[in-house]
Amino acid sequence: MKNEKTVFTPSSRPLDTALLVFDDCNTLSFAAAVDPMRAANRRAGKPLFHWAFYTPSGSPAQLTSGLEVAGASIADLARCDLLIIVAGFRLREHATPRLLASLRRLARLGTPMAAIDGGAWLLASAGLLDGHMATTHWEDLDIFASRFPQVDTRRDRFCLSGPYATSGGAAPCIDMMLHLIATRYGADLSRRVGSAFLYDPVPAGQQSPGSTPRPLRHNTRIARAIDLMETTLDDPLPLPEIARRCGMTLRTLQLRFQKTLGQSPNSYYLSLRLAEAHRLAIDTHMPARDIALATGFSSPASFARAFRAAYATSTRALRKSRTTP
Repeated sequence: MKNEKTVFTPSSRPLDTALLVFDDCNTLSFAAAVDPMRAANRRAGKPLFHWAFYTPSGSPAQLTSGLEVAGASIADLARCDLLIIVAGFRLREHATPRLLASLRRLARLGTPMAAIDGGAWLLASAGLLDGHMATTHWEDLDIFASRFPQVDTRRDRFCLSGPYATSGGAAPCIDMMLHLIATRYGADLSRRVGSAFLYDPVPAGQQSPGSTPRPLRHNTRIARAIDLMETTLDDPLPLPEIARRCGMTLRTLQLRFQKTLGQSPNSYYLSLRLAEAHRLAIDTHMPARDIALATGFSSPASFARAFRAAYATSTRALRKSRTTP
């Protein structure tokens, strides 16, 4: 399995994604797959993900909420970088010979696949998960393990195994998508996407079906330092003052940030301010001078330099690019 493709590796290349959507899939699971990609594009200021919708036959898929998702037939999909399968109920009915043949065809082409909720049943029915770790919705784990004994069934929120990723439902899918963003495009972008949803991802090493606090909550002083940073973006505190308020020396603060987050407290603080500046540039009509003040820069010039270094563009060019057809 060492030579099998996976998209969970560092890359700067955009990911061409196809979503195979089934009737009676959970609407929240569908959104959990799509919205992190949309948010990643928005937060990064460039298209990191492209996606298109497919259904088993080309007829619109009707979700559990009654919403319909139109798409081409999966039989017409020639290639993609990642196929995401979103399924919920009526799985035996969905596992038609034609559908399973399409999955096997794409697998032979080396297509990485991610299955959400009941999607693992379809991959397993096609024989693609034999010898791989996989998970599905926690209510169905025992039945899944009995039905597919060649699959290494895990009681995890999501599993990565060779070219396959499986998740146990909507919230675990968000964890999986944030992990994809982190491993492919960087932990900072993943944190910003999670923050956009006010969502705390479950760590990859703590993947039980129940909710688990994120590592920062076990580092209460670092969590306190981040809280101070997030509430003082317009008037940044000196790092020695942050360290003092958190009961640490400046050196200890620096060491703990490097160990926990992989970067210095200064660079983390700056990334928070610039992320807020990016949001203000997109979501408001504030002049660049006011954005600079709102994010704690002493002058428009220093703000402009920092913004360009982070995003390779100016606030003016960013806004123009988003309004130009």
